[in-house]
Order: sequence, then C-alpha cells, then structure tokens
Amino acid sequence: MMLKQFVIPAIDVIDGKCVRLSQGNYAQKTVYNERPLEVARQFEDAGITRLHLVDLDGAKAGKVVNWKVLETLATHTKLAIDFGGGIKTAADVSTVLNSGAALATIGSLAVKQPEIFASLVAQFGAQHFFIGADVMHEKLAVSGWLEQTDLLVYDFINQCKLLGITQFFCTDIEKDGMMQGPSTALYARILERCPGVQLTASGGATTLADLQALHQIGCIHAIVGKALYEGTILLSQL
Repeated sequence: MMLKQFVIPAIDVIDGKCVRLSQGNYAQKTVYNERPLEVARQFEDAGITRLHLVDLDGAKAGKVVNWKVLETLATHTKLAIDFGGGIKTAADVSTVLNSGAALATIGSLAVKQPEIFASLVAQFGAQHFFIGADVMHEKLAVSGWLEQTDLLVYDFINQCKLLGITQFFCTDIEKDGMMQGPSTALYARILERCPGVQLTASGGATTLADLQALHQIGCIHAIVGKALYEGTILLSQL
C-alpha cells in the first residue's frame, strides 16, 4: 500500500493562517504556518495527491470566508482539494468549485437542513460533495460540535446515500487532535452498516500503525492533521 495516496493532510485556516485546534476548541489554537501555500507545497513535494482544507472562519461565520486561500492552493499546486467550512447555499458551492476545489465539504447543513442539502446535490451533482459526519458516541454533532443530535451516524450516512452520495468522512470528536489513535472500531461498524460507501477516517491517527489499521478495515483514506505537524507521522515515512 502506498500511504502517500492513503493520507489526506488537513490544513485548517483562521485569518488566512494554517492552524490546528484541539477537539474543535477555537480557544485552543496553535498557528503552524502563516502561509498555507508553503505547507501545501511541502505535502505535494512529498508525493501527496489530496488535501483537506477547512475554513474555520467560515464554519464560525456560517458562510465561506477563506476562498482566496483555496484559490491560491488550487492555482499553485496540483493537489485535489476538498474544501469545507460555512458552505450553506448554492452560491457558496459555486464559489468553492469555481475557486478550484474538487469537492465541496458539507457537514451540519446535511443534518439540519436536509431539503436544502438535497437541492444542492441535485443542482451540482453528488460527485462534487464530500460529507462530514462528526460523531460523539455514534450520534451526530453539528455547528462546530457545539450541538449534539439524536441522529445515529449510520442512519445519517444511509440517508445521504439515497441522494447518490458515496464519499464520506467521519470524525470522532473525542479523538480529534488528541493524538490517542483513531476510532477504528467505529469506522468498521460504519463500513458494515453502510455498504457501498467510500469512508475516510478523520481524527486521531498518530502513527503509521494507525494508518495501516484503518486501511485494513476498508477505509479508503485517512485525514491527518496534528500528527503531521507534530512529527509523529513523517512525510518521508509514507
């Protein structure tokens, strides 16, 4: 297995800078680089082909904010970028796709306003969406993880599948940014109960062994953030 094709590095953006949060807490912010393009180029130079770009300002504001960062990365690298954070309207999806994203990442909207989400999928095509399921104890959390729902992750994914969506990523909130390993058992259950999905693991992967375990259970990718920035997974090892 080529781990370079398996790993999707994450770049989280606040004020145009590359940052990481712990468990989604904006107060626990670490700035890793003032220039996201430098970071993206390091990934590309190492043989990485995908990038997970998160507009944290947009997620907070409820509208796309850092699309210029996306445009810069899409113009100056060949990375296939998925972009999320604040995508709520057809105009937002248009902005993101026109700025160079391969996929528009949607999370809360699909949970809270399924009719609007369904209309966006019908308008732009299911192949342009990457759906994020943020989970606490198998149930969805939305609005930057501030709001817990009673919707089981399996039911949510199977509902989205009815719209033709196949690409999902799932984050176990308790694991995110904590460097304690991923929720491999949860992902295995999702793959069992939601046949036919292309599942990307997100959050918690800290070592090469974590990545190999995720690959073995059938995840197609793993989004990795802090482990790359803190050096517990080295690009050269991939």
